[in-house]
Amino acid sequence: QVQLVESGGGSVTAGGSLRLSCVVSGLTNRRNSLGWFRQVPGKEREGVACMNAPNGVTRYAASVEGRFTISRDNAANTVYLQMDSLKPEDSGMYYCAAASDAPAWWYIIRSDQYSYWGQGTQVTVSS
Repeated sequence: QVQLVESGGGSVTAGGSLRLSCVVSGLTNRRNSLGWFRQVPGKEREGVACMNAPNGVTRYAASVEGRFTISRDNAANTVYLQMDSLKPEDSGMYYCAAASDAPAWWYIIRSDQYSYWGQGTQVTVSS
């Protein structure tokens, strides 16, 4: 059974930084993908950043490119999202997700590629 537990959300002012963490358990496939998605009320869940293993293929949403960095510590079964230069429009519920395969680059940031989800951590950026 795959379980994901996020932490690190909170409230910051615009321009600040946050680091999200997600501990993953039960994901046994060496070839897999971990990612971060976010959702605000009334909108669809959108992909923020995703990374495959073992090849490290990574993709970011255009809106966060250059400001967010996804990383994985496979030994610790943890995926991180470093968020810098935060903007109010980055606010939302952030979800960690896992896939027991590694989607091709053009699909990797699509939520329908992921079968396992955490419960989410709230990020609020004030202006």
